[in-house]
Amino acid sequence: MARVPVLKSPDELTGEARRIAEKIVDTRRSLEGPFSVWMHAPEWAERVAHLGTLVRWEGTLELRLRTLAALVVGRHFQAQYVWGIQGVIGAERDVPRSTIDAIRDGHSDGIPADDLQIIEFARQLLRKNRVEEPLAAAVMARLGADQYVQLTTCIGYYAMLAMTVNAVELEPNPKHEALVV
Repeated sequence: MARVPVLKSPDELTGEARRIAEKIVDTRRSLEGPFSVWMHAPEWAERVAHLGTLVRWEGTLELRLRTLAALVVGRHFQAQYVWGIQGVIGAERDVPRSTIDAIRDGHSDGIPADDLQIIEFARQLLRKNRVEEPLAAAVMARLGADQYVQLTTCIGYYAMLAMTVNAVELEPNPKHEALVV
């Protein structure tokens, strides 16, 4: 059970908070997930929603690479909610099941080299708070500065999301794959 009340509808809010919740529902179809708790701080929810739209859908970084990064973040933080939804998105974005399983199990066996580069980038950043120079240079050469920054920001966004759902003990969707920790 979540540590704070889960707000599922704009109808549960009033004034500016309700307006913000309605705007979030218009763009995301619901207040599910972290927004169900971020709405306790409506201005923050609004700003995070704006950033989330940028991270999730806009920019030039390939959506599949964002999903790989989000899966690594979900696994790193043992964030059930993030892991579950990103597993669904990964399947939609042609991330092989063997790659999702390898991320879940913490190994690299069977991961295609291009995917492994992004996964290792995210793993190093999360585990060491830095990326070793050879890998950083390879990712920079592959993506360019703009997409390198987008990838790094994507990792940070999903880390924020994972910490939020973990701190409030938000229950994952029972239809999604559970992350055994």
